[in-house]
Amino acid sequence: MFDEKTYIEREGKLKDGYIRAAAMTPKIKVADCEYNIENIKALMIEAYKKDTAIAVFPEMCITGYTCNDLFLHDRLLDSALEGLVSIKHFSENVKGMISFVGLPYEMNGKLYNVVAGVMNGQILGMVPKMYLPNYGEFYERRQFTPGFNECVYVNVDGEEVPFGSELLFTFDNNRKVKIGVEICEDLWTPQPPSIKHAMNGATIIVNASASNETIGKDTYRKQLVSGQSARLVCGYVYSSAGGGESTQDIVFSAHNLICENGSTLAEAHKFADESVYADIDVERICSERRRMTTYAVDENSAYTEVQAHGLINKELKLIRYFDKAPFVPSDKKERDSRCEEILNIQSYGLKKRLEHTNCKNAVIGISGGLDSTLALLVTVRAFDMCGFDRSGIHCITMPCFGTTDRTYNNAVKLTKQLGCSLREINIMKAVRQHFEDIGHDENNHNVTYENGQARERTQILMDIANQTNGMVIGTGDMSELALGWATYNGDHMSMYGVNASVPKTLVRHLVQFYADTCGNEELSSVLNDVLDTPVSPELLPPKEDGTIAQKTEDLVGPYELHDFFMYHMLRFGAEPEKIFRIAKYAFAGEYDDKTIYKWLRTFTWRFFAQQFKRSCLPDGPKVGSVAVSPRGDLRMPSDACSHEWMKQLDRIKEINGYE
Repeated sequence: MFDEKTYIEREGKLKDGYIRAAAMTPKIKVADCEYNIENIKALMIEAYKKDTAIAVFPEMCITGYTCNDLFLHDRLLDSALEGLVSIKHFSENVKGMISFVGLPYEMNGKLYNVVAGVMNGQILGMVPKMYLPNYGEFYERRQFTPGFNECVYVNVDGEEVPFGSELLFTFDNNRKVKIGVEICEDLWTPQPPSIKHAMNGATIIVNASASNETIGKDTYRKQLVSGQSARLVCGYVYSSAGGGESTQDIVFSAHNLICENGSTLAEAHKFADESVYADIDVERICSERRRMTTYAVDENSAYTEVQAHGLINKELKLIRYFDKAPFVPSDKKERDSRCEEILNIQSYGLKKRLEHTNCKNAVIGISGGLDSTLALLVTVRAFDMCGFDRSGIHCITMPCFGTTDRTYNNAVKLTKQLGCSLREINIMKAVRQHFEDIGHDENNHNVTYENGQARERTQILMDIANQTNGMVIGTGDMSELALGWATYNGDHMSMYGVNASVPKTLVRHLVQFYADTCGNEELSSVLNDVLDTPVSPELLPPKEDGTIAQKTEDLVGPYELHDFFMYHMLRFGAEPEKIFRIAKYAFAGEYDDKTIYKWLRTFTWRFFAQQFKRSCLPDGPKVGSVAVSPRGDLRMPSDACSHEWMKQLDRIKEINGYE
C-alpha cells in the first residue's frame, strides 16, 4: 500500500513549494531593548504557531530606528547585542523558523546598521546596510558606516558569524529556498543589492525597513516592492517600522508587504502595526526562472552561503488566494480593457495576413456557437481596419444531423446584423453519400459519424475559399486545442486561426464585451442568446424537443476546470498533485474533490495523447502568456509519454480511495 508519510519524507514535495512568510512589526519603545526583545519574542511565537518558516522584523527593531545619537552610546549598543543573543537562544523554542531582526553592530570601531538571521539557537549571519540615506529627514551617515560586499567573520557569543552583504541563507531540506537580505534604502537605489542576490540564486528577498510615511509614499513603496519582485522573479518580504518609533519629526506606519513575481500577496493596514502572512510559491519562482533564458546568473561573485538545518517544511493549510479563472480579470474595468486589447491583437494579426496575401475575401463556417461568433467578430474588425467591404466575409452555415433551430437562426441573424454575406449549404446529402462510399451505417453514431460531418464542412470551406480567392478563418479555441477536442483535418484546419490562443473561459467574456459595447441593440440580443446556448459541436441528432443533445462539457468536463488546469500546467509547469491541491482551494463549494480529480485526469491524458494535432496548427496570433503553438510556446514531441504525470494521479487516487 502507498504510505503517505514515507512519501513526504522521501520527496518533501507534498507541500508543493509553498513557504509561509511573515512581515511583522513589534510594539517597541525607543532605546528600551529589553521591552522590545520581549515583544519580538512574542511575535516569533505567534508566527511559529502559524507554521511560518520566515519571519521578518523591521530595521533596528531591537533598539528602535529613531535613537539618533544614542546609537553612539555603548550602553545602547551593548544592550542591543545582549538582545540579539537572547533572541538567538530563544529561537530554540521555534525550531525550523528563521527570523530576521535589525540592530546596530560595532566592528573595528565602526558602527553598522545590520540585520541578523537567527534560527535553531544560532546566529546564521549578519548583513550590513549598503546605502545610508543622508538627505531630507534622514542622516544615517552621522552614526553609521556603509556596509561591504565580501564576508568576514565576527565573534558573537562565542560563535564565528559571517558578516557581509554577499551572503545567502540556505537550508539542507529545501534547496529552492535561498534568502538574500537588503535593508530599507538599499531597495530605493538605482542598483539594489537584491539584484546581485537574485543573480546568485536568492529566490526570496527580505527587507527590514524603517520607511516613514508621507503623502503618496505608500503607493510608491508598494510599486517598488511589487516591481522588484517581478523584475527579479522572486518572493519579497518587506517589514517596516511602526507606531512605537519616535514621532519627533516623522511618523512610521508599519506598511508591511509580501509580494511574489509582481503580485501582492499580503499588505498590512497602515498605522495598525499589523503582522501579515503569505505563502510564497518557490517552485513557481524556480519554474519561471528556468523558462526565462535572459535571466542572468552572476558567475563572478564570491557569495557566501550559510546553511541551516530543518526549515519548516510541512504541508500547509494554504492562506493564498487562487483565482479560479486565471485568464479572466475579476475587476470589470480591467476585464474590459483586457478584452479590447485581445480583440485588437486578434484583428491586427488577421489584418496583416489579409494585406500580405492581398486577400479581400474571408470564409467562415458559422454555427451559432461561441467560437465561430468570436471569429466572425474579429474578422469584421479586421475588414474594417483594412477598409474592406464586409460583404467579402462569406459566412457559410452547413446544417446537418445535429443542427438545432436555435443555433441556425442565431447564425443567420448574426451574419445579417454584421452586414456579411450568408450562404447555406445543407451537407446531409453529401455526408450520407460519403457514409455509403465508406460503408458506414448512419445509425452508428460513433466518431466516424461525427468526424465525417466535421471534415465535410472543412472541405466545403476550403473549396469556397478557392472559389472566392479567399481565406478560411479558423474558429477553434485554445482550450479545445489543449484537450484535442477538434477533428483532425476538420475544424482543426484553417488558413489563419484567430482564436488559437484564446481559452474558452475568455471567449465568453470577449463576446459579452462586444455585446455590451457594440451599440446595436439587435446585434447585442443575438450575441446574448449565443452566450446562453450550451457549448456543442452539434454532430449528434437533437433531442425530441429540438434542443441540443450533445453538450461538450458533459463529455470532456467543465471548461473552467480545464482552463485552470491548463494555465497552471503550461504557465508554471505545475505537477498534477499541486494542480489538484490548489484546484480544491479555488473551486471549493463548486466542485467536490472527486469531480476535480476526474477531470484533471481527463485533461492530463488528453493533453499528452492529442499533441499531434497541435504539432501542425495553422498560424494564429498569441494573445496571452499561455499558448500551444508549436512555433511559439509549446515545443512538445507528439509521442511524449504521460506516464510520470499519470503516476502522480494514480497516487492521488490511491490516497483518497477514488475508484
